[in-house]
Amino acid sequence: MAMRDIYETSFDEDVQTESNANQCPECSGRVTTNSVETICEDCGLVIDEQRIDRGPEWRTHDQDRRKRTGAPLTAARHDRGLSTEIGRRKDANGNELSGRKRQQLARMRREQTRGRFQSKAERNLAHGLGEVRRIASVLELSDSIRDQACQLFRSAQNEDLLRGRSIEAIATASVYGACRCSGLSRTLDDIVDAARVEQSRVKSAYKTLNTDLGLPTQPVRPSEFVPRLASELDVPDSIRHRARRLAEQAESTSATTGVRPPGFAAACLYKAGREEGRWLTQSEVAEAANVTPPTIRSHQDALGELVLCGV
Repeated sequence: MAMRDIYETSFDEDVQTESNANQCPECSGRVTTNSVETICEDCGLVIDEQRIDRGPEWRTHDQDRRKRTGAPLTAARHDRGLSTEIGRRKDANGNELSGRKRQQLARMRREQTRGRFQSKAERNLAHGLGEVRRIASVLELSDSIRDQACQLFRSAQNEDLLRGRSIEAIATASVYGACRCSGLSRTLDDIVDAARVEQSRVKSAYKTLNTDLGLPTQPVRPSEFVPRLASELDVPDSIRHRARRLAEQAESTSATTGVRPPGFAAACLYKAGREEGRWLTQSEVAEAANVTPPTIRSHQDALGELVLCGV
């Protein structure tokens, strides 16, 4: 046999030819089988199909409805949520572990903690994101606001804005900046109450973020605080709608320039309550807005002038 005859003859392991006993039922043609289907080469008839899905398995196999895939990526953790979590007392099937196995897992967990951070920057990032998650949990913010604040903290670290500043202050400023960018009615006092740093440091950190990162923040409007204050004061919907209209009418003029939005919103609620016959005291609305009663009286006078002018 010549050498060329060896290489001219080839064999495909994926394709197998059936014997003459298994011929095509339609034309008695030649039948071949591959990894997907059995077909006739003459007429193209698909005799048998046995497709094997080699992709990920999404089915559940027990009552706990475990998945074969992990949790989705998240910006709230320094490693995007890809790190492994080692259990303590139970295995994957819920069975109790022996004492020797728990000691082994404790050693593995300790070594994993030591090798979790590759640099000091990753350790600072993990600490800052943990502070962001804590503040967002205390303020009951949504996951989207929390992730936006975490991404803002990452951007601040990448721009080297943490140098010479407190990690807690930058984390708190990131939460406040995310609320401002999303139009959420949260004052700086609300954010600082859940923080572990002073208000002056948070204000300085937010000013740095706003200047260096160019945050797309919009001016805070008093009408955004009306629903929140109305919910705290438990007023009817008619008063809330009237107060919102008063706030929006004042925003169309220059009456809200240079004023604290929560105080002006509280004054709108106070005036709307008087118009509807429900006498809210100035102390009640001032306490809800964290302002003083004289502030409510001064804003009420400005609202009275707007109503007399027909605005």
